[in-house]
Amino acid sequence: MVVLRISLFFLVTLSFIADHVFAGITRHYKFDIKLQNVTRLCHTKSIVTVNGQFPGPPIVAREGDRLLIKVVNHVQNNISIHWHGIRQLQTGWADGPAYVTQCPIQTGQSYVYNYTVVGQRGTLFWHAHISWLRSTVYGPIIILPKLGIPYPFTKPHKEVPIIFGEWWNADPEAVISQALQTGGGPNVSDAYTLNGLPGPLYNCSAKDTFKLKVKPGKTYLLRLINAALNDELFFSIANHTLKVVDVDAVYVKPFETDTILIAPGQTTNVLLKTQSQFPNATFFMTARPYVTGLGTFDNSTVAGILEYEFPSKTPHSTLPIKKLQLFKPILPALNDTSFATKFTNKLRSLANAQFPANVPQKIDKRFFFTVGLGTSPCQHNKTCQGPNGTMFAASVNNVSFALPNTALLQAHFFGQSNGVYSPNFPTSPIIPFNYTGNPPNNTMVGNGTKLVVLPFNTSVELVMQDTSILGAESHPLHLHGFNFFVVGQGFGNFDPNNDPPNFNLVDPVERNTVGVPSGGWVAIRFLADNPGVWFMHCHLEIHTSWGLKMAWLVLDGKLPNQKLLPPPADLPKC
Repeated sequence: MVVLRISLFFLVTLSFIADHVFAGITRHYKFDIKLQNVTRLCHTKSIVTVNGQFPGPPIVAREGDRLLIKVVNHVQNNISIHWHGIRQLQTGWADGPAYVTQCPIQTGQSYVYNYTVVGQRGTLFWHAHISWLRSTVYGPIIILPKLGIPYPFTKPHKEVPIIFGEWWNADPEAVISQALQTGGGPNVSDAYTLNGLPGPLYNCSAKDTFKLKVKPGKTYLLRLINAALNDELFFSIANHTLKVVDVDAVYVKPFETDTILIAPGQTTNVLLKTQSQFPNATFFMTARPYVTGLGTFDNSTVAGILEYEFPSKTPHSTLPIKKLQLFKPILPALNDTSFATKFTNKLRSLANAQFPANVPQKIDKRFFFTVGLGTSPCQHNKTCQGPNGTMFAASVNNVSFALPNTALLQAHFFGQSNGVYSPNFPTSPIIPFNYTGNPPNNTMVGNGTKLVVLPFNTSVELVMQDTSILGAESHPLHLHGFNFFVVGQGFGNFDPNNDPPNFNLVDPVERNTVGVPSGGWVAIRFLADNPGVWFMHCHLEIHTSWGLKMAWLVLDGKLPNQKLLPPPADLPKC
């Protein structure tokens, strides 16, 4: 009997220790939104920042941790912060897109974002989610595995976040305001940045260069994040190979490549194995855009420098850094869709016992969405700068989404949807046409605030089809609140009879942002197991501003853990 009691005591103690080891901790952060003078390209201006930093501070957590992040707004702009890629299970109030899950935080007000990281590990990022403020308000989210659980790849010597952005000498808020008034395309950025720095290929920027100092024969984990507003990017390091191990905080089957393609909203973790001996050289790390549309774009290149530490036996004076040979990588052509396709086709889920790929096999609801540009009539009988005197617009299934003046999630939760949104977003195009052929005569889009309503636990298949109405273009689509599996993609018009048999339902890549191929389609599957209102939009910020966005309303399930939690007391008011 005594032995039994002791055994039971040990079992209970062990289970308590195990729970304690795997239970997350609560981490507190404070984000002060304030103006800061920053100089780039010899141009000083006051920008909106978090804690005066550009880029903003990293959020570091372990899988299972709870985060309490108090955001205090000290600037004249309204603000909201989105934790891009975080699942937000039952905590939709903390997701952050303005007028979708919350009203923005007004001047002098604060809001505590409160959520737990569940079942995710890798790299994500946070950014402002109102107008174009994310041009300066962004930073990394680094999610480490639970204590005691190793990476499924070589343990790196060091981990380094590398976050790409864009720099405007002008105020980006003025840039988008002017574009929406004139109906034309916006002015493009003046530079790309790497960890906030433009690098030596830009005028007056040699001193503003990110330098990655490494040791020979070591493995480094680079956490790549594309926080640029309007450009997909190619990235490469001269004379070095990168091994892709994780995208959008999901492990993938590792593969080696010289060049990475990364769209706005996407993250990619790569292993960089340095050369075994001091190479007597330095190496450019460069990124420039992958461009598919017809509009103007920032055709420039950001560069950082990979520098090897001098061997300790070498006197510094004999090898000045400036005398070392500098190697430059060769990036794909700006419009190299062939490279883009081959790269995305290599991405596969690990799909093993520890990290399964739970692809929905049986589908409850199928949707077919066209995504692309169009036009809307010029206001007040004036001439606009869009095609044939119209205004540029963008739409999903010909609905250019209009954000309401009150948050969609609030309207839903309190049963006050009347006049805020309607639940009848079209499940397929109302008027089918040859989506990638000659454009139709009428390029006008409709507009409205319409949602798709899904019962809890609906398994969804969504095909997103690019249109060539104003020229075919790649669209990085981001779904809030969910990861999804990319089960198929192709060029031309999606064929509902011949394309689905070729879908990968075994180990498709799982992510939160996917590029709809230029002149093609992509098919995704996800399980609607997260109650709330979830934004889906193009992560090219200009397309979102023009209306290429919509939202999914997932209803509560029957069990307590399947229901949206009530809103916090400090939820911002409109």
